[in-house]
Amino acid sequence: MLTNNCDTIGQAVGRLPSGCAILTVAHAGNSTGVLVSWIQQAAFEPLMVTVAIKRGRPVQELLEAAGRFSLNLIGDDPKPLFRHFGRGFALGENAFSGLEILDSDYGPLLTSAIAHLGCQVRTRVPAGDHDLYLVEVIAASVSADAKPYVHSRSTGQSY
Repeated sequence: MLTNNCDTIGQAVGRLPSGCAILTVAHAGNSTGVLVSWIQQAAFEPLMVTVAIKRGRPVQELLEAAGRFSLNLIGDDPKPLFRHFGRGFALGENAFSGLEILDSDYGPLLTSAIAHLGCQVRTRVPAGDHDLYLVEVIAASVSADAKPYVHSRSTGQSY
């Protein structure tokens, strides 16, 4: 039976699985990366995905200027990248120190990622305390034959 109890709603929403990725972006000599856990395919033609980013994160300034980014998909051992990107980075701070990266037209590519998506922003929609980016996948690479990490939460009410 459905209930409007906040705790129950939070537990149910927390069971929605999502992927995790490191969103990387570069513009005008600046680059950064951020852990994103709300990504989902949205369309087949053209191939599109959605990415939710908490409003006010420093990455948004570069993202809005560049209009494109890379999604570096995480394999089933997420801990090293979670530790590295989990705290976030200020603009101007080296987000890639100690990591192997390759340059791309869409932002740095992490060589440890299992796949990469080159994304072009098509629209941004305010969604509560986040902004939802609807992006077209323009380019991709597959780096490893590995299973992707699938994420769920104990509650949908917080990270």
